[in-house]
Amino acid sequence: MKTLLEFLGFVALVQGVMGLLQEFTDWEGGLVSRVAFLDDYGLFVSVTLLVLACALFAAAESRKSR
Repeated sequence: MKTLLEFLGFVALVQGVMGLLQEFTDWEGGLVSRVAFLDDYGLFVSVTLLVLACALFAAAESRKSR
């Protein structure tokens, strides 16, 4: 479970950073630019993904490794 949370946190982190890069540099890439209903909310979704990544990493650290 810990590795799954870490993987999901990494994916959310990468997508959040790519979304921020797209917002500030008009660089095409990431999931945020490909989802049509997120067009006007790219910056907010990217920041939310970064916060989600931090929460997933914290949840992974709180889990006991076996």
